[in-house]
Amino acid sequence: MLGGIEAGGTKFICAVADRPDGPLEKCVIPTTRPDETLGAVREFFRGHGALDALGIASFGPVDIDPTSPQFGEMLKTPKPGWTGVSYLDAFEGLDCPIHLDTDVNGAGLAEWRLGAGQGCRTLAYVTVGTGIGAGVLRDGQSLSGAGHYEMGHIRPVRDGERDTFDGSCPFHGDCLEGLASGPAIKARWGMGLNEMAEPGPAIELVGGYLAQLALSITLTHRPDRILFGGGVMKTPGLIDVIREQMERLLAGYVSIPPVRDYIAAPSLGDDAGITGALCLAASVLPGAEAGPRHAGK
Repeated sequence: MLGGIEAGGTKFICAVADRPDGPLEKCVIPTTRPDETLGAVREFFRGHGALDALGIASFGPVDIDPTSPQFGEMLKTPKPGWTGVSYLDAFEGLDCPIHLDTDVNGAGLAEWRLGAGQGCRTLAYVTVGTGIGAGVLRDGQSLSGAGHYEMGHIRPVRDGERDTFDGSCPFHGDCLEGLASGPAIKARWGMGLNEMAEPGPAIELVGGYLAQLALSITLTHRPDRILFGGGVMKTPGLIDVIREQMERLLAGYVSIPPVRDYIAAPSLGDDAGITGALCLAASVLPGAEAGPRHAGK
């Protein structure tokens, strides 16, 4: 029995299954105080018997380095009360191996194994929603440095006359997340892109910033494909703007596949995150085809 947690800043999605792509029994738990949320998660899993492994795909920043003394802990996050919370401590009583990674890496793993990333050796996955995150997988293993990537906080080139918004990131102001995430869009215009009567100019602006992220990923990682998911990416026409602007910015410098194949939407939709968490759990079982990079108990 596999357990999976897609841990988000708004909600935790929990699931049990006998395989990552098998029938799921799921529940959704609001992200409130850590003791309240994590307590409800524990009760869900205890109601389903013993787990063989638990996979957690978490919002960040979170320490996913098993050699670190803070492994399993939430790092400095704007989510009130969550800094310093330890997943390993919270779920120790489940008495099973735990594989922890970021939410974008988990979703990317699901797409690599079962969705739009199949056949890719190097796959990048970007989520644009409450925050902006990006992960890169090589042969099904998520890449990182001293910690997981924080590409959502790069500083894009801005046109100061065209865009006077100061940005909404509490740490960096006008970083990518502060300019193009869901909360940044609402702080700037008072509504989401899908709520606007004439969203064209806003989509062009947001898509241009996200295209700069696609360019950075292309030049630094040269993936076979970049997938853009998350709530903001459900806006009609946004992915097309990203494709057009990224090609313009790249200016033919390096060769990429046809842009409609290279920058694509996830095929697993809203199930990518929880499916990825179950894939993480499956990877720590004996005989798993790919051993975990970030695993502990």
